[in-house]
Amino acid sequence: MHYFSAFFAKSFLLLSTIFGVLSIAVTEEGFCSAPFIIESNSNPQPLYSKVTNPTLSPSHLQDLPGFTRSVYKSDHALITPESHVFSPLPDWSNTLGAYLVTPAMGSHFVMYIAKMQESSKSGLPPKHVERFIFVVQGFVTLTNVSGNCKTLTVDSFAYLPPNTEHQFESYESATLVVFERRYAYLEDYIPEPIVGSTNQQPLLDTPGEVFQLRKLLPTSLPYDFNIHIMDFQPGEFLNVKEVHYNQHGLLLLEGQGIYRLGDSWYPVEAGDAIWMAPFVLQWYAALGKIPTRYLLYKDVNRNPL
Repeated sequence: MHYFSAFFAKSFLLLSTIFGVLSIAVTEEGFCSAPFIIESNSNPQPLYSKVTNPTLSPSHLQDLPGFTRSVYKSDHALITPESHVFSPLPDWSNTLGAYLVTPAMGSHFVMYIAKMQESSKSGLPPKHVERFIFVVQGFVTLTNVSGNCKTLTVDSFAYLPPNTEHQFESYESATLVVFERRYAYLEDYIPEPIVGSTNQQPLLDTPGEVFQLRKLLPTSLPYDFNIHIMDFQPGEFLNVKEVHYNQHGLLLLEGQGIYRLGDSWYPVEAGDAIWMAPFVLQWYAALGKIPTRYLLYKDVNRNPL
């Protein structure tokens, strides 16, 4: 009897030790509960890190000369990170910019990435040109003509109406996505400057669709374009295969998926930029293991004539 008691005691101790080792091994492999995962990840990836540190190409193609996913056609363009060309931005100090969408391809707006370095300052857009900026890395200080300052961090944005005196300043490195267009004036309507952040904007109804939608600018008549933040869970897709008169400029902030433009199907991921001309067929499906988020320019509130 004592023999069996000792045997079971030793067996229990052995099993406890084995399961203890297994528990530790599983924890180290990352299959533990959420609090332990959070604690073990002391240096999480910052928001939108793939925009500023993109995967330039799949590992098995990185040494293939001339490889790129970038495409330019008459009604759309896919500009992937390995094709971005940076040069000093006109009228900005200590800042490099890569123009991704310009009127040279048929758009009525420009979209560019501005990489501000230490002690850099923005310039002003041309007369009658409005500006929208969205912070994807670092932080910047916005100062208006009255000397009032606001700090914009990642996921924050600012809209400046045409002919508005302002300056963005960065004391460390910061990355901005910038949209500019010549303002389409409407009698008796004047847009106001706006500063905000994505999480302050309410989720809007999307009848017939499953994605989540936020609009960063008011939908009222003074504003001739809007910026949408669209979120898709993996496996979700647009139900409507869109064909419309509006133009789009898009930057994929997170995730990956398939974008259909016309008769072409493109694998896309965070860091990719897309231009869509009026009436090009467009459709998106989110793939992979993490949600998709993209930033989308759309002209609104003006008669296409």
